[in-house]
Amino acid sequence: MKEPSRQLRWERRSQTPLLVLAAAFAVAYAVPIVVPDANADVHRACTVTEWVVWGAFAADYLMRLGLSTAKRAFVRTHWLDLGAVLLPMFQPLRLLRLVSTLLLVGRRARMAPQIRLTTYVAGAVVGLLMFGSLAVLSVERDAPDGNIKNLGDAVWWSFTTMTTVGYGDHSPTTGLGRIIAVGLMLSGIALLGVVTANIAAWFISRFERDDRVERAQTAAITELAAEVRALRAEIGRLGGTAAPGAGAAPGAGADVPAQVPEAAPAADAATAPTP
Repeated sequence: MKEPSRQLRWERRSQTPLLVLAAAFAVAYAVPIVVPDANADVHRACTVTEWVVWGAFAADYLMRLGLSTAKRAFVRTHWLDLGAVLLPMFQPLRLLRLVSTLLLVGRRARMAPQIRLTTYVAGAVVGLLMFGSLAVLSVERDAPDGNIKNLGDAVWWSFTTMTTVGYGDHSPTTGLGRIIAVGLMLSGIALLGVVTANIAAWFISRFERDDRVERAQTAAITELAAEVRALRAEIGRLGGTAAPGAGAAPGAGADVPAQVPEAAPAADAATAPTP
């Protein structure tokens, strides 16, 4: 068996710690939005946690780049990872750190072979709903004409946006909020397409498996019928070779001696006239 490369070993070892850091980022991102009245130390700790998590993902990208044997090909095939690492450096916005962390977590999760498609889609839906709600609440809460003022309104808006229902009772009024809405709508359509394709592929695989079983059964029945015909032909051939004994009378033994008349000349002599 071929030994895995150093890059692959690093990705396997760092996957779980990075997912734990991503969960810590989720908490640090949510607390200042859900509890805006928290003291300054809590806000500061959450900000530090967000930057530490981003720094961990950035260090992970640099480490994978250093361990890669084809660095140009790595940069070309992992351009989304690079964009997610560089994105928060242009403007220190919490939303950019959110977007970059979601991208990096998604990229690392897709590389995990044990995560199935259904689990990934479910996690993506929950993550997008949660982060979309928090993101739109953070930008719309203080908007003069905004109508998304609490977490309940934000979660309801995220549900209706991701499912493309769009009741219109809650909608973003700021430019950044509308950008978030566009991202949620596109994500909802993409995830719905993935779920539909997954269900269709499952049905097709079941039908193909049933068809293979039916074809195997039909082939077995055909083979058995051919063996029965061959056996009948053999029995008929063996029956034809027993023809010489077929003329014997039924029930007659082959070794029974023939009935011979008893001493006919002696009887004639006894009846002859005396001279």
